Amino acid sequence: MPSIMPTRLSLPVLALLIATPLAAFAQSAESHDHDHDHDHEHAQGHDHAENDVYRGYFEDSAIAARPLSDWQGDWQSVYPYLQDGTLDVVMAHKAESGEKTAAEHRATYETGYRTDVDRIEIEGQEVTFHTADGAASGTYAGDGYEVLTYAAGNRGVRFIFEKQGGDAAAPAYIQFSDHKIAPEPADHYHLYWGDDRAALLEEVTNWPTYYPADLSGEAIAQEMMAH
Repeated sequence: MPSIMPTRLSLPVLALLIATPLAAFAQSAESHDHDHDHDHEHAQGHDHAENDVYRGYFEDSAIAARPLSDWQGDWQSVYPYLQDGTLDVVMAHKAESGEKTAAEHRATYETGYRTDVDRIEIEGQEVTFHTADGAASGTYAGDGYEVLTYAAGNRGVRFIFEKQGGDAAAPAYIQFSDHKIAPEPADHYHLYWGDDRAALLEEVTNWPTYYPADLSGEAIAQEMMAH
């Protein structure tokens, strides 16, 4: 499958680049701005320190490199569930705070979840990206991590992997964010991918999100509302 390069549009004020919705594997998937209200408020009852980490408050000394095995498995995009209305209940739940309407939340997530990569398989060092047009695979090795500071003062860690071989259509870099900062299996994650490592770290509006492939849309909605 040939690599499809995105058409990028300049955004005023933010001066950020946003890939077109259907750009495939070489797209720059824009990163997640943790300032906005999304489905990652941690569930009550968890350890206080763990809760702080989840919300983006931690010491640098607590960060540790993570292996690709933390994200092993078969994962599905949540974007189709936003499109077909399965996640409407989540948007209504968010609207209960009164800060935004359900429609306003949905508009945010329409940009945030948007992707044409509907499934990702990770086995060993191989990552396979699936779209309606086919699949592309690459083998990846760790390329460190970056700590990002958000406008609200909290922080996040991107764990970065660089392609070592595989299909030309597979991106040169993939970056994971799952609100964890040390080795631990992921229960869901945001993935950012593209061929420019630094540019990926600057993108803040689109954060393709993946949950285990064996979960139903209704189960994912319940998970989101429980956090």
